[in-house]
Amino acid sequence: MKRKTVVVALGGNAITRKGIPDTIQNQFRHTRESLPPILKMIEEGYRMAITHGNGPQVGNALLRVEMARSVAPDLPLGVLVADTQGGIGYMIEQSLQNGLILKGVERDVVTIATQVEVDRDDPSIKDPNKFVGQFYTEEEALKLRDRLGWTVKEDKGRGWRRVVPSPIPLQIINGQTIRDLVHSGKIVIAAGGGGIPVYRENDGRWEGVDAVIDKDRASAVLGLNIGAQILLILTEADGVYLDYGTPDQRKLRNATLEEAKAYLEQGQFPKGSMGPKIESAIQFLEGGGKKVIISSIKDGFEALEGRAGTSMI
Repeated sequence: MKRKTVVVALGGNAITRKGIPDTIQNQFRHTRESLPPILKMIEEGYRMAITHGNGPQVGNALLRVEMARSVAPDLPLGVLVADTQGGIGYMIEQSLQNGLILKGVERDVVTIATQVEVDRDDPSIKDPNKFVGQFYTEEEALKLRDRLGWTVKEDKGRGWRRVVPSPIPLQIINGQTIRDLVHSGKIVIAAGGGGIPVYRENDGRWEGVDAVIDKDRASAVLGLNIGAQILLILTEADGVYLDYGTPDQRKLRNATLEEAKAYLEQGQFPKGSMGPKIESAIQFLEGGGKKVIISSIKDGFEALEGRAGTSMI
């Protein structure tokens, strides 16, 4: 592999599209449609790990658990994250394999169910704030809270929902294995949905946490753990914008680490959208990464080559 190592963080729109039924057939179709830029990166010799979101899929899994509660055992959230890692990883893996076969490119693709360490005392564990699952009336939500021990909150006037912790990722448990695979030329799909959150017991054993991890934050940690030079965050937007949604809106083409930190402190990037991506970019660059690129999926290869998106160094 003559090229650099890149972590490609696929946004949720790579698999699920707004207004289109979330069937497996549609998810496979969307996955295939999203992969040409990544196939081009592979053809060009980039070493690569791929991460992905899982929000809609985990929501669907929670819905199944809730609907089957009287006839099947509950599944904890950490197990559902693991389940969706396997399902989505399978779709990406097979779609990539088929694309490479058609192009005559010989590169192995592998999916790894990835555990990610978090702090057992992370503040979000005591004060959960990540909305998951279905919407309820206040009365329904409070009944579920009392019966199942959930934490529930109102979601900006849209209804009441369950909230779960979203702790900060510290390290990828099998990061060395992923690093070895990537540096040997394998395409590795890892840390799906932010990874399966686990913490270390006092005796050194690992224990799961009923939580979810932000995918972009986990992607930054994965990149640092495997020695990647580039973090490529692919999303719905074609880049990062300043003064977004105002008459002064303008695309940020390039930024230094110091400029990105300053824009974040100015409140340019809301917590519910671009904020976590910029925070992840800052973490990656401060940890030794060389470049972060934020771009649309369709422009992914062009952005990696410096012709699209927003680049931060």
